Amino acid sequence: MKSLFIVPLVTALSLVALVESTEVVASEITLNYAFFAPNGTFPAQQMNYWAKELESRTEGAVEVNTFPGGTLLGARDMYNGVTQGIVDIGLGSPSGDPGRFPVSSVMTLPLGIPNAKVASLAYDELMRDLQPEEMSKFKVLAFFTSEPVYIQTRQAAGNLDDFKSIKLGGAGSFMPAVSSLGASPVAMLMPSVTEALPTGVIDGVVTSREVLKDFKLAEYIDYVVDYPLGVVTFAAVMTKEKWESLPREVQEVMEELAAEMPLWIGRYHDGAVKSALEWSQEKHGLAIAELEEKERVVWGERLKHLVENWRSEMMSKGLPASDILSKVESIIEKHLESDLN
Repeated sequence: MKSLFIVPLVTALSLVALVESTEVVASEITLNYAFFAPNGTFPAQQMNYWAKELESRTEGAVEVNTFPGGTLLGARDMYNGVTQGIVDIGLGSPSGDPGRFPVSSVMTLPLGIPNAKVASLAYDELMRDLQPEEMSKFKVLAFFTSEPVYIQTRQAAGNLDDFKSIKLGGAGSFMPAVSSLGASPVAMLMPSVTEALPTGVIDGVVTSREVLKDFKLAEYIDYVVDYPLGVVTFAAVMTKEKWESLPREVQEVMEELAAEMPLWIGRYHDGAVKSALEWSQEKHGLAIAELEEKERVVWGERLKHLVENWRSEMMSKGLPASDILSKVESIIEKHLESDLN
């Protein structure tokens, strides 16, 4: 990257240009970056890594103040808060608002994605290729996802009969899958889950598995069903007006980081999940409920209507649903092959 500092020239005209340029670039640029979940969660780790890298790669010309844990904006307010100028950068979850982010919602479907690396690379490529209207007001600084969500329960749940009396909490995007498998869905965000699970309000949760350690849910969870569902999407954004106000050299660094983020966070998150599972098994005796092949087929049959329902809903919104599905399936397949090699 070119230096952000300009070497003085001898002509009067160049000196004037130097002064003007120095006023823009050498003065400290401060950006406020908000996220709704606690600092120890993996998206917050992405935020912290991104902030440190931006500061380092701009040689200290940019300072980033981070605000995790909803200290400035909550999950439901994040993108509006960016638009209103409450923060410069907001990290939110498009999958939590499928009405506003319909194309992103395709990633919540059970598409057979095995891990966060494949999912993050696929989501990033899909959104950059399609450039959907839902992101048109923003400059996106990072696209990435969680690993697939899994059913995690107090009691064994290796077949559909086990779900008849189970209440499962989690993000609303995954509650149709819970209903399709016969359990009782309770839509709630993670802060509510951490309160509801210990008190027995719910019997389990549908989310990615790093929470077993990050939120100490392994104290209340005995089984994880080994059947991946959809993923939770994340997008860090700023307004286009804010983006255009930044020096070109800073923009270049942000573009570099945007290209790197899906792979970096995918690897980080998959490592965190592995660590959480090992910790939960060792410290709390967590068991992995492996489905028999015939049971996996039954689950697949129960869930496949979710794809068709999504297709119909997107078509009603005027979106090319079949093309979006074909594209994301092709992209996932490409990254699956790369992941295996």
